[in-house]
Amino acid sequence: MKNKASSVQKGFTLIELMVVMVILATLAVFVIPKFMDEPKRAQRVKAQVTISRLETALKTYYLDNGLYPTTNQGLDALVMEPNTDPVPGKWRKGGYLEKGRVPSDPWGNDYIYLSPGLHGDFDIIAYGQDRVEGGEEWDADVESWNLE
Repeated sequence: MKNKASSVQKGFTLIELMVVMVILATLAVFVIPKFMDEPKRAQRVKAQVTISRLETALKTYYLDNGLYPTTNQGLDALVMEPNTDPVPGKWRKGGYLEKGRVPSDPWGNDYIYLSPGLHGDFDIIAYGQDRVEGGEEWDADVESWNLE
């Protein structure tokens, strides 16, 4: 015969389950928002890294040719030899960018290129998540002269 004292109860009580649910909900309130912003942060970092790569390619172009591509020639001058003035004298066969194409910004737009720039020899801008000039936080522009 079994007595009541020797029988082992299995499972969780309702109170134990409620305590666990409260702990999980509290963690979710603090942890989930941090992960929600990671894709946005990653897009901004990608834009910064790509702008740095474009700056390096433009400086190499300058070393080879003694000038930067004009605004009109644009960043395409890094992958296709310009045929408008000023035509580069020593354009590098194969171009200045890997994969032979100018990358788009993380939001699917072309980078804005100005030469001469308003802040240096050239300016490169990605308009951010909202895809329009200006903005704050995730909508703020990523600019070559303000790279972090």
